[in-house]
Amino acid sequence: MTETIENLRDFNYFKLNTNKHVLVEYIWIDGTGERLRSKTKVYDTPIKSLDDVEWWTFDGSSTDQAITKFSEIYLKPVCMVRDPFRGDPHKLVLCETYKPDRKTPARFNFRWIAEKIMQEASDIDPWFGIEQEYFMLKRTGTTHLWPLGWPVGGFPYPQGRYYCSIGERNNFGRALSEAHQRACLYAGLKLSGINSEVAPSQWEFQIGIAHGIEAGDHLWLARYILERLGEEFGIDINYDPKPIQGDWNGTGAHCNFSTTKTRENGGYEYIKEFMLPLLEKNHQKMMLLYGLNNEARLTGKHETGEYNQFSWGDGSRGCSIRVPIITKELGKGYLEDRRPAANMDPYLVCSALVDATCMNGKNLMTLIEQFAESLKQL
Repeated sequence: MTETIENLRDFNYFKLNTNKHVLVEYIWIDGTGERLRSKTKVYDTPIKSLDDVEWWTFDGSSTDQAITKFSEIYLKPVCMVRDPFRGDPHKLVLCETYKPDRKTPARFNFRWIAEKIMQEASDIDPWFGIEQEYFMLKRTGTTHLWPLGWPVGGFPYPQGRYYCSIGERNNFGRALSEAHQRACLYAGLKLSGINSEVAPSQWEFQIGIAHGIEAGDHLWLARYILERLGEEFGIDINYDPKPIQGDWNGTGAHCNFSTTKTRENGGYEYIKEFMLPLLEKNHQKMMLLYGLNNEARLTGKHETGEYNQFSWGDGSRGCSIRVPIITKELGKGYLEDRRPAANMDPYLVCSALVDATCMNGKNLMTLIEQFAESLKQL
């Protein structure tokens, strides 16, 4: 049975009963722009803050971020949390990647520009809530992957009964999703909830409310923890925007966004009269930053708007932008950008939202150029 959990191990590992060592897991985005890598450094001194964590290097030619002749890539620690796998005092540390001069960002390092945009926008205090959807896939044979709980090579009952479902016939993968929630909360990430999604073995976790650059940091670390737990459960995590063709929902990463003005009285009118026209004006540019293969998902069906057409609605899940009913009722609140794909980079998406609505789109072309440059082959 494809839903059988194989290779389940105790992920609390052999306890390191010593006060002499701290294990720091350095984590970074690799040359795919969608996957993470990590390696461990042993410290024999206490690690209390990022200032205690050194820059490190790795072989960029093995991660598609450098050529062999100039393979050294630097890791700059930027966000540190508790390690839910090894326990205290050990740490997970998210890193930016830089070329040997320590100044030039390596492929798919967009955090540096996102941080600049967020710092410039600090007066508007941008808040984010990101709804990260994903599929759980099981291996059938040696190479073929198929969703957990689905008949091998076949299809289950039509979607719908699986959303926020309970029961063995409807819900597949709760053990992994629950373990992920607990591990993220232990780590100190701003994970605010989980739920099963519309298709069987499709799940979602939510990050937020997160402030500025924190949204991207916490989402990437939550993805890391999810992938690590997938190792223990024998489950592959899939972020493809349309992993299963046919009458099945794609996989997105809806981004909820607010500023001081949207959260104040009159915020609903501000969203409607000021923000939405700017989002429509910049729609085509922003779509270039919202995940690869997203056009396969944004068809106007399956709770999506259309890729090339901007739309919005109060409480509508068939639009580019949903303005929640509670925002309309209260006259203030937030909007939900339903366009980002599950494989998006949160640094790009959050930056694009802030820039398009609050900075007259002055950085959008730079973001697009940086993304396009990273997509080029080495």
